[in-house]
Amino acid sequence: MTRWAILTGEYPPEPGGVSDYTRLVAEALAAAGDAVTVYAPPGEPLADAQGVSVVRLPDHFGPRGLLALDHAIARRPRPDCVLVQYVPHAFGSKAMNVPFTAWVALRARQLAPVWVMFHEVAFPFAWRPAKYALLGSVNNLMARLLAGAADRVLVSVPGWEPHLRRVCPKVRRPEWLPVPCNVGTAADPTDVAAVRCRYAAEPDTQLVGHFGTYAPHLADVLTRALAELLSRRPRVRVLLLGRNSDRCRDAFASREPALAHRVHATGELPPDRLPAHLRACDLLIQPYPDGVSSRRTSVMAGLANGVPVVTNLGPLSEGVWAHGAVALAPACDPHALAERAAHLLADVPARCGTGEKGQALYRDTFTLARTVDALRRFERET
Repeated sequence: MTRWAILTGEYPPEPGGVSDYTRLVAEALAAAGDAVTVYAPPGEPLADAQGVSVVRLPDHFGPRGLLALDHAIARRPRPDCVLVQYVPHAFGSKAMNVPFTAWVALRARQLAPVWVMFHEVAFPFAWRPAKYALLGSVNNLMARLLAGAADRVLVSVPGWEPHLRRVCPKVRRPEWLPVPCNVGTAADPTDVAAVRCRYAAEPDTQLVGHFGTYAPHLADVLTRALAELLSRRPRVRVLLLGRNSDRCRDAFASREPALAHRVHATGELPPDRLPAHLRACDLLIQPYPDGVSSRRTSVMAGLANGVPVVTNLGPLSEGVWAHGAVALAPACDPHALAERAAHLLADVPARCGTGEKGQALYRDTFTLARTVDALRRFERET
């Protein structure tokens, strides 16, 4: 039995991709027979922790939180591994919590071997105004402290390795640990049919979906691609899924009032209702400024549910996407995405084949079981 101490800046019921991921991994490790303690910021207790001990700190990994964390880990049986689920903004202090990373580098290693899972490395300089240069520089310092101290470095996407080597030349060779789907994959066919009937009831209507949180830089590309697709194909309807989808729909309606009646939004859905809504779609359009990659849980949701996905390549895209599991545009360009979606909607065999290949890729490469098997194998090798 392995004892895991998992440090995370977000954990359910707080929403977020890292929150959901950490819970899935913690519960799966516990189900495999390991002892798992999660240390997280203040929050409401979970109704069902599934065998995981959750310790809520008094603050967001600030001074009191770090003191409490140190005492809590030292009081318990020594963990075999301190596993940090790292994304800069999740640990408070406006994404500049240098004391936390210094604590990991200087103190946590005295308590147990330290592994760091880099979901992200640093604030992206290229996408933001110059006023964020300080934030990016501090994030690089934080990454250097963590990467330099880690006994094992894990990355959600291989594209983080060059950045880590730039900020910390002595970093150990990173291991790629893809992020699995964090939504369900079971849906009653009658529920799927009901969603379809609600949003695309007319004969020969095609339903195009998007699942995400609609960050501004992404929503702009998405809405322009959807406007072009709707203009080209009058039988298409759009279903926006996820947190902030209603806000995105309203922005679309202001920009494209003549097309607004063909765009629907669900808002944030309960997890058990998501699979039916995903499966009701003929395809998903999922643009990403840095390209489709294994860190994108929204694309994993489509793949895991067998829904054909139209997306784009970018600097973080892995080679696995080049073999037909998704329909690829060469860049995060609205016209190219609309063009790929239109072609796929017009070709039923190609669309079905894309969905099947995507589901097979997910099953063979990205499942939660593979994530947990890798973590337990790494621990045995330590």
